[in-house]
Amino acid sequence: MDDLARLVAVEDIRRVMARYVYNADHHRWDELAALFTPDAPFAASTVDGSPQARMTGRDEIAAGLKTRNHPDSVLVHHLFSSEVDVESEDSATAVWAMEDLVTTSPSVRSDGEPTGMHGYGHYRVRFTRSAGSWLIADLRITRLRLDRTY
Repeated sequence: MDDLARLVAVEDIRRVMARYVYNADHHRWDELAALFTPDAPFAASTVDGSPQARMTGRDEIAAGLKTRNHPDSVLVHHLFSSEVDVESEDSATAVWAMEDLVTTSPSVRSDGEPTGMHGYGHYRVRFTRSAGSWLIADLRITRLRLDRTY
């Protein structure tokens, strides 16, 4: 793979993640799930490494994120520095520093549940290219810090 092809691949992969966070912030769960391969795993962990969410496949990802996020909640995702390693014409891995902010109205939460969270960590992603388009083949969110509001 020549340098130009590698740079194009890196930019295409960065655009996939930009669409991922845009769709998350706008509660477009089906469009977000369409960025994944049909059987891709999605996993998020808490600061201590305990599982926070685990879903596999587009349908489960869309349904799981829709269930976990109330329609009235406000989601804000930021991606920062990235390391994208193109392994071949159809395979890449990447790590993004990230920050997410979720705020939900107290009227839709049960007593004692948080009304918001502010998380910091990394997206660790494996990509594959199929029919000329890059897709997320595996996404894992690892957290360094998670602040909850009540």
